[in-house]
Amino acid sequence: MNGNGRVAYFDGIADKWDGFDDPAALGTRLREGIEELGVGQDETVLDVGCGTGNLTNALLDRLSSSGRVISVDFSPKMIAVAKGKIQDRRVTWHVADARRLPLASESCDRVICYSVWPHFEDRRAVAEELSRVLRPMGRLHVWHTIGRGKVNEIHAGAGEAVRGDVLQPAQATAEVLVAAGFEVTTTVDAEGGYLVSATKLDA
Repeated sequence: MNGNGRVAYFDGIADKWDGFDDPAALGTRLREGIEELGVGQDETVLDVGCGTGNLTNALLDRLSSSGRVISVDFSPKMIAVAKGKIQDRRVTWHVADARRLPLASESCDRVICYSVWPHFEDRRAVAEELSRVLRPMGRLHVWHTIGRGKVNEIHAGAGEAVRGDVLQPAQATAEVLVAAGFEVTTTVDAEGGYLVSATKLDA
C-alpha cells in the first residue's frame, strides 16, 4: 500500500482513535515511559507520528516552560484532532512525511517514534532524516508500550492499508539505526513492550 493509502486510512480513523484505549491509563504509561527514557525538562523533542497527540500531551507534562515539542504526522486529520485537544505554545505542529521533515538540521535534542515505526515504508531513509535533525549525541527512541506480537496482530486484523506493516525484531531495527549513523544503547523486545534507543554519533 502506498503512502497515500496510509494517509487516507489514518485520516479515516482519526476521530475514533482515542476510543481505542483508556486515555487515563495510556497517559500514565506514557508519562512513566518518558521518565524512564530520561527526557530532560528543557529539551526540544520531536514526536514523529504524533497521531492525536497523546505522547505530545505526556511530554508537555514533563517539560519546563523552556522545553519544546515538535509534533509531526502525515495525516492532516490526526493533526487536526490533536490541535483540537492541545493548545500549548510549546508545541509546533507539522503535517509532513518523516523522510522530508520541515526542520533545520541539528534542531532537536531527542526524537521519539511512538507506535509508528512499522508504518514507515523506507525505514533507512527515515532514520537518516531523523539523524539529520538531531543534534550530535541526540537520542532516538523507537517505542511501543505493547509487545511486538500484539502490534503485528493488531495490524494484521486492521485495514488493508496497514495489514502489511510489520514491526520487526528489535535487532533488525537496531541494524537500520546503526546503518544510519547511530549507536544503539538499548533493545527491549518483550511481551510487555518494545524499545530500541540509540544515540546519534558525534561526527
